[in-house]
Amino acid sequence: MIASVRGQVAAISPDSVVIEVGGVGLQVQCAPGTLARLAAGAEARLATSMVVREDSLTLYGFADDDERQLFELLQTASGVGPRLAQAVLAVHQPDAVRRAISAGDIGALTRVPGIGKKGAERLVLELRDRIGPVAVATATGGAGVLAGEWPDQVRQGLLALGWTASQADQAVAAVADSLDGEVPPVPQLLRQAIRLLGKTR
Repeated sequence: MIASVRGQVAAISPDSVVIEVGGVGLQVQCAPGTLARLAAGAEARLATSMVVREDSLTLYGFADDDERQLFELLQTASGVGPRLAQAVLAVHQPDAVRRAISAGDIGALTRVPGIGKKGAERLVLELRDRIGPVAVATATGGAGVLAGEWPDQVRQGLLALGWTASQADQAVAAVADSLDGEVPPVPQLLRQAIRLLGKTR
């Protein structure tokens, strides 16, 4: 079991990153929000979970150990594989996932691509008693970032997903103009930027 990797970011693609560890380049599958925190050439640490299949060994990477633990817990539910578990964490922060499952919030869970009403109900039924402590949302939205940090993180995420520097700058500026004091988590800001860019294509 590879629980984490630390090394220099060698390359970033739309759904993965290559991190050089001891002269070996490890490809790690990551959600957009995790990729947005990374920059080519910089040092990075990712919590990881290895998924073993008959024909493959795949490393999934996360910003922290909490995300990794929830990723592994989600896969214990019927019909949830690593891709779907990662999709859940791409749409929601870990605390939001726990709140949705604990409260039986089917609407929040079905916002994840690939999860329908029955799938959401199954997640609640099978995981509600095992989801762990549920954090109460704060007035500032809980897991946010300092206002000075997010523009570069979102910009890096957009560049990694294939947009040009000019497009990324325009999207970051548009997202910044839409903020009303509060700064949401980076994954949410990145999704907003992607939606804006999708309209201009």
